[in-house]
Amino acid sequence: MELCAQSCATMNDGHKIPLIGFGTYAPEEFPKVLAEDATKVAIEVGYRHIDCAYVYGNEPDVGSAIREKIADGVVKREDVFYTGKLWNTFQTPDLVRPALEASLQDLQLDYIDLFIIHTPLEMKPGDDLFPMDENGQLIFHNTDIRDTWEAMESCKDAGLVKSIGVSNFNRRQIELILNKPGLKYKPVCNQVECHIYLNQRKLLDFCRSQDIVLVGYSVLGSSRDEKWIDQNSPVVLEDPVLVTIAKRHNKSPAQVAIRFFLQLGVVVLAKSFNSKRIKENFQVFDFQLPPEEMKELEALNQNYRYVQAKRWEHHPKFPFADEY
Repeated sequence: MELCAQSCATMNDGHKIPLIGFGTYAPEEFPKVLAEDATKVAIEVGYRHIDCAYVYGNEPDVGSAIREKIADGVVKREDVFYTGKLWNTFQTPDLVRPALEASLQDLQLDYIDLFIIHTPLEMKPGDDLFPMDENGQLIFHNTDIRDTWEAMESCKDAGLVKSIGVSNFNRRQIELILNKPGLKYKPVCNQVECHIYLNQRKLLDFCRSQDIVLVGYSVLGSSRDEKWIDQNSPVVLEDPVLVTIAKRHNKSPAQVAIRFFLQLGVVVLAKSFNSKRIKENFQVFDFQLPPEEMKELEALNQNYRYVQAKRWEHHPKFPFADEY
């Protein structure tokens, strides 16, 4: 992963991805306008990588924030790296481009920088984002992911997106795409849950061997959305080892958690709707963790997932049953 001047990594298609991204997901009870206000703050303090998704329901708000900061002269469009995601109900090849175009319409942008398959867990195609049967069970579907990938490649060829990648894929699922006959573009990234209790070291090493960037979400722990997260799960930012190291450096536990993954070679997504913390989470380039502290933090790994996706564990493509 070659670094560039603006704290970026160069991906396998030659495009650059900023090393720190601003995450915009929020549980449903949060008003959508919070994402707009927080994105404006993020751009003002220096974030140039904005991560969102159609299923978050706030692309119009995030797009509005980006356009406002362009209009204000804070950034140009080419300075902003926007990631969007193909939702699980749009994986049949004929729905891929319309889904991307719907995001572009919501964002009011001409192209997006990175478009990734949100999960390999396809559901019944259509506009119902969580299709259920009469027993309240999700209705799964089973398009060959390689056909979905070809439709993603066509979106890149059409200039609607600059780079294409995947998210929540395990090694086998990435290899399926890499070994596809007639592959035109490799995935540039795999975006996965990544924090001190799930450091994804094996997946990171595999992705690195294939020149694929690992992008980490929930690096600061999770939003603890009751719909997805066990409320008794450990709190990353309260970990005593992390807290002790943070005190040594006169930094916050969040800054140390972010710095740890940057030094491992992971692109980090940090999420907060608090202006002070948005700014603080970006201030991680002025210190270095020595090897012994990196080892201490690496030893905290428990392969513990916040996003266990139990509603999907019977899906034939459930990715988290494999070791990595």
